Amino acid sequence: MRCPFCNSVNTRVVDSRQVENETSIRRRRECNDCKKRFTTYEKYEINSLIVIKKNQERESFDRNKILNGMIKSCYKRKVPIETLEEATKEIELELNHLNMKEIPSSKIGELIMEKLKKIDKVAYIRFASVYKEFQDVESFYDELEVVKD
Repeated sequence: MRCPFCNSVNTRVVDSRQVENETSIRRRRECNDCKKRFTTYEKYEINSLIVIKKNQERESFDRNKILNGMIKSCYKRKVPIETLEEATKEIELELNHLNMKEIPSSKIGELIMEKLKKIDKVAYIRFASVYKEFQDVESFYDELEVVKD
């Protein structure tokens, strides 16, 4: 591992700890040349998922896009970031359990909406209004009725 301070590759691991429900490892490292310490994280990669977007473009799966979308939907709502991170983790696990190499973005959107509906109904409506691209007030109102039940 290259030192972020002096660029040396002469580093050693001082301490290792499991984090995030034992799915990643936090390593405390020290550079043998400049003696500075830094932290790295190792996380296993289950599958390299490919997302098929609406316009049929393909891109690598990025869990941060899910988290950022939920954070935007929860703007000015009292939803702890830990709740959104946990939901993101659950969505990622569900996608990996599908055993598919390519996932349509619509499937990801549906999973996000399921989670947000349970977490915060206002955040759900915000996300749905962008995801479902409501064309008129009636379709927006219909979605509100679904949430009210």
